This record gives sequence, C-alpha cells and structure tokens, in this order.
Amino acid sequence: MILDVPTVTFPGEGATCPIQRGTIVDTPGTARMLDRLLGHRLHRLDRPLLVVTTPVLGGIAYRAEARTAVEVLRPRSVLTVPTARAVATAADADLAHPLLVVDIGAHVTEVTLLTDGVVTDVRCTALGTDDLDVLAPPTRITEAVVAMVTAMLDQDHTSQTFDALQRGALLAGGGALRPDITYPLAGLLHAPVRPVRAPHTAAVRGAAKLLQAARSHPSVTVVGDPAGR
Repeated sequence: MILDVPTVTFPGEGATCPIQRGTIVDTPGTARMLDRLLGHRLHRLDRPLLVVTTPVLGGIAYRAEARTAVEVLRPRSVLTVPTARAVATAADADLAHPLLVVDIGAHVTEVTLLTDGVVTDVRCTALGTDDLDVLAPPTRITEAVVAMVTAMLDQDHTSQTFDALQRGALLAGGGALRPDITYPLAGLLHAPVRPVRAPHTAAVRGAAKLLQAARSHPSVTVVGDPAGR
C-alpha cells in the first residue's frame, strides 16, 4: 500500500511543513507527522524494519535527523538508501552500466550518476514543480537540469556520464509526469529520456523492494552510505 499525502505536521489551516527543499527543518515536527500518518498503521508490528530514502547531498546530518524522527515509530532497525538508487531499483534498471537519474520533485531537482549502483556524482538545485507559474515557466527546470548534466560532463574525466546520457536519462518525481518538461528536456540533452512507471512514487516503490530484500537478509544493518554503497 502506498500512502500519498502532503508532508505537513497536521491537516488543515495552520499546518506547517517540517521538511522543506529536501531538508528536515523541524525534527520534532517530522516525528509528529510520522506518528500521525503511520503510528496507528504500525501498531500491530513488533518493532518494524524501516527504509528511509535520502537525498544524496543531504549528508550525515540529514540521515541523523531522519533516524531521530523515525524513532517515534519504534523501529527495530532503520536502513537508509539514496533516492536515486531507490528509483533505479523501482525501474529494474541495469546497474551494470552507468545510469543517469533525474529526480524532479516539488521543491528539489536532483541529477545523480550511478556507476555499478554506487553514486559517483550528483548535482542538486532548490527548484521544483511547485515553483512554476506564469512568471516561472517549465523551461526553468529543463535549463537547470541541462546545466547540471553539462557540469557533470565537463568534470568527468571518464566516459561514464556521457555513456549514461547516451543510453537515456531515467526520470522520476512529479516533474516526469509533465510533457512540458520531459519533451523539451530530451531535445536540449540531445539524448533520450525515460520516465519510470508512476514516477511520483518511484522512490517509495524502490524502497519497498529493498525492504523485502532486507527482510530476507536479517544480517544486513545498513543500506547506503554517503557514497551510495
């Protein structure tokens, strides 16, 4: 089951967002939100195993705050995985070759290069679909993605980024549902782009697959690290 709801402390007027631009700005508020959304759904489980997807550039501080927040759910263990890796898992992508993952969210857009499933480069901008309006057209996002990919190509002394781009960028996030973003992006990148199925929930579905794998290997205690291993 996928629970797709706004990440707010409580519904209605006066609600606040404890997670903004891919950053946890209110850890206690995040804990209260998780308890409200999931606490009663997990009460039948004896200390559940949790998987948390994290922005690659969130770093150790983000993962520490996330782990603190989810303690309200009394987890037996908390596994963390980079969002791009979760998206690739949901898409059953071939990780034997370099893979470029473009995640266009509501408030953050992230471009990640995976090599053998490991994060080898990443770029991020605090811009998403919720920022778009008459004065801020979708071209802002497409131009930002192209700029990030160009920077990765310029700084990559191997052919990995180029090879990944030529095979086609994997698109996820709500922005992947918008043709006014995806079609121009393919033209500007001069390469194919491949939206994953149900891109707005791809990271959650990928996390679910990783959770199933972890359950069959109880000795696993950590999934993912700062380098995406």
